[in-house]
Amino acid sequence: MEPTRISVLVVDDEPALREVLSLRIQDWGHDVTTAVDAADAERALQQGRPDVILSDVVLPGISGVELLRWLRRNDESVPVIMMTAHGNIDAAVEAMKAGARDFLTKPLDYAVLRGLLDAVAGERAQRELDHELDANLEGAASIGGLVGKSRSIRELQKLIQIVASSDASAIITGESGTGKEVVAHAIHTLSNRHDKPFIALNAAAIPEGLIESELFGHEQGAFTGAHRSRAGAFELANRGTLFLDEIAEMPIALQPKLLRILEDSYARRLGGSKEIHFDVRVLAATNRSVAAAVRDGLLREDLFYRLNVFEIALSPLRERPDDIALLSRHFVREFSAKHNMPVEGVTDASRVLLEAYSWPGNVRELRNVIERAVIVARNGWIEPRHLSPHIQAIKAGGPATIQVPAGMTLADAERLLILNTLDRTGQNKAEAARQLGLDVKTIRNRLRSYGLDK
Repeated sequence: MEPTRISVLVVDDEPALREVLSLRIQDWGHDVTTAVDAADAERALQQGRPDVILSDVVLPGISGVELLRWLRRNDESVPVIMMTAHGNIDAAVEAMKAGARDFLTKPLDYAVLRGLLDAVAGERAQRELDHELDANLEGAASIGGLVGKSRSIRELQKLIQIVASSDASAIITGESGTGKEVVAHAIHTLSNRHDKPFIALNAAAIPEGLIESELFGHEQGAFTGAHRSRAGAFELANRGTLFLDEIAEMPIALQPKLLRILEDSYARRLGGSKEIHFDVRVLAATNRSVAAAVRDGLLREDLFYRLNVFEIALSPLRERPDDIALLSRHFVREFSAKHNMPVEGVTDASRVLLEAYSWPGNVRELRNVIERAVIVARNGWIEPRHLSPHIQAIKAGGPATIQVPAGMTLADAERLLILNTLDRTGQNKAEAARQLGLDVKTIRNRLRSYGLDK
């Protein structure tokens, strides 16, 4: 990345020092304006605000400390670095109390000065990145809160707007954690049903014996334990949107009934005789390959064709690293507000680690990592030490080695080793198990315990 160019105002009455500083600072890639005294500096400030002021403490007329106080009285937050001779340390201390960022003694150590200017440049780069991210987040808010700037996300945003303009059904596919329900909610929010219910039902999370009741409702006494009548998801979602997650996990025997209801727009509660009309838009989702689910007999072909007016495929997070900074910013804002912790954002060093990780748990995993980091950091910026141990251990550009930080628990080290090996094998569990000397069942059990089994 090209270094950020900043503007520096040098205030000193020594012509030779002003010239030397100008030449060096320009050689470092920055812009320089000079002033001979405080009055000259004030005139320069009227022409434009610099990124940093480098001022001598001793100036003719008004001192550098008085110039600093004038800046602070006028709400000028520009950082000021003071320069002073060895015999005038008391004035430097006074300047620090007045709000100086730092001070240097003459003769100047130019390596130290360059480091201070680099820090200012880094802060400006961070502010510019934050402004860009905030602008992107404002744009995402208009598309159902779908966050990202990568090509795949921009294409997804366009497709969502097209799908939302109709009442057609759609199947949303993607790995676990990629945000399938977020997409479904975005479609609902942008549709003409936005002020009506959005009901989500996860077919994989409901016991097989209860899923029919959850979908269609039941009358009192329809089965053991049915102590009162209850509306099903279709009734609850009337005139709105019903999101059926993990559709390929729905019992195959129930799928013909679902297909008939989608075709006829009528449902009958279990144990009931009255057919209830509804007007519901259905969006379905699965983390399986739809073609494989049909081929393996998990999803009826006729139900697939009824639902698949549109197919919306979500890319895994590892294929869109450009979105990680923006998503991180979004989650920092969310969890700073939730936990009442004034965390500003993610440092560049942390961002590099986050972008080097392959995110087997996708956006859901990133969200959890950022929430933890916000709680650990509490305020200021999220630095690498605030990230989860398995993220800290990532060596950007070096996937063949794993660094285990001192103090990492055995369980975290095992998680790091398993996830890193899966990364290197392209999520091939059999190959990862072979390399680790484990069986595939153990790998699956570990992933399930991490919440990444899908």
